[in-house]
Amino acid sequence: METLQFKTNINCSNCVAKVSPFLNQENSIDNWKVDTSNPDKILSVEGEELDSEEIIRTVEKAGFKAELS
Repeated sequence: METLQFKTNINCSNCVAKVSPFLNQENSIDNWKVDTSNPDKILSVEGEELDSEEIIRTVEKAGFKAELS
């Protein structure tokens, strides 16, 4: 299993709720979380054969920005 981390603008529980259905539907993602207390709002994604570009596109579909940290 690998873990990728992204800087995001997902900054509150409502934002997490908005992005949840998008990240939950990705088959390659086993687990994910957003540290909203971190100034960079770090999204940590765990899974097998993760594609960082696909995760960034998925976050953008939900209306947020992400970049590899």
